[in-house]
Amino acid sequence: MPLRSAVRLISSPLGGFLRPHVANVQRGYAAVAHARSVLEQELDTIRAAGTWKGERVITSKQGPHIYVDGSRGDMLNFCANNYLGLSSHPEVIKAGIEALQKYGAGLSSVRFICGTQGIHKELEKKLALFHEREDCILYASCFDANAGLFEVLLGPDDAVLSDELNHASIIDGIRLCRAKRLRYKHMNLEDLEDKLKEAQSSRLRLVVTDGVFSMDGDVAPLREICTLAEQYGAMVFIDECHATGFLGPRGRGTDELLGVMDRVHIINSTLGKALGGAAGGYTVGPKPLIDLLRQRSRPYLFSNSLPPPVVGCATRAVELLLASNEIAQSMAAKTMRFRNAMTKAGFTISGAAHPICPVMLGDARLASLMADDMLKLGVYVIGFSYPVVPKGKARIRVQISAAHTDEDIDRTVEAFIQTGRKHGVIS
Repeated sequence: MPLRSAVRLISSPLGGFLRPHVANVQRGYAAVAHARSVLEQELDTIRAAGTWKGERVITSKQGPHIYVDGSRGDMLNFCANNYLGLSSHPEVIKAGIEALQKYGAGLSSVRFICGTQGIHKELEKKLALFHEREDCILYASCFDANAGLFEVLLGPDDAVLSDELNHASIIDGIRLCRAKRLRYKHMNLEDLEDKLKEAQSSRLRLVVTDGVFSMDGDVAPLREICTLAEQYGAMVFIDECHATGFLGPRGRGTDELLGVMDRVHIINSTLGKALGGAAGGYTVGPKPLIDLLRQRSRPYLFSNSLPPPVVGCATRAVELLLASNEIAQSMAAKTMRFRNAMTKAGFTISGAAHPICPVMLGDARLASLMADDMLKLGVYVIGFSYPVVPKGKARIRVQISAAHTDEDIDRTVEAFIQTGRKHGVIS
């Protein structure tokens, strides 16, 4: 309605009825404007701190070489979680296409209504076999798997003991449960033991840790954790998102690497990294637990089931790893080639012997500027800063893939040396 007409209407005999409504609308607009101002101020603060996270647009499939919007040629990709190169593996892609054609794009339903197909049950069976556990339940993501576990397993009479640097999804999942929460210092066994002693009156005790900590590339001391858990009557849970598929002699994960597969009770992991890179997460563990999660886990009960193409891709990825450990075994030499060359050049690389290779820089703005300069040299990496990592711990997290060649790694090291000298990080 034109403004002049609205004014005439408000001034008419009906205006008395309309004026309160007009006033409410005006207050509503004012509230929205105020909220917008608050949000813009918060965004300005992020920009000023140098922690703004932009999104570069990839115009090709995921892989060791990618095309980025605006770039003149292909870029070396050293920041994807595509550890085994399976996200663009021809057999994985073919399996996804076949599942799409046979089963459709999606189920339009949750699992317990009409969202379960045979391929979902088959993938769960193969994942349980892969991890050598009794049963498995699929989720839309590992974030959902972590959000769905603790609330179901633990009650007010129980205790959960969590490493202080556990992934955000674990932290959020623990917040949803009513158990007593005890946080122990990062990989500090003495502090964990103190917390276990404190939790002795609880009905159930669950020690919770990442198998590999994603920002630092360090591996949890699972042998010692399992020993303490057994001594104090606790169960052990690990999040294996950055280990499944490539750590251990057969790529089974951190528990296999450290020889404790029979001592870790519950594992959550992802299909969105080494196992095809699409989406999806899962829990493997004792069958009674998995059965209970199917009955009560909210992210499972209230989320659509995984789309058939995702299931098809992940199933083929798991089959490839069940058949051979060749791809997983190729990771170690490539990882050490990068780590050794960067250390020799004068950079500080966090973690040890893991494909996550954080180049520690400290300053958030420096990490962002160096990542931008690396892109100009044809290497795609990203600077990580608060709140993804603690303040003062900014870094460029490099991730090695089995699909990288030695030439790819050497070229990236040279780009880091050139950029590091420009910014005074190395001499």
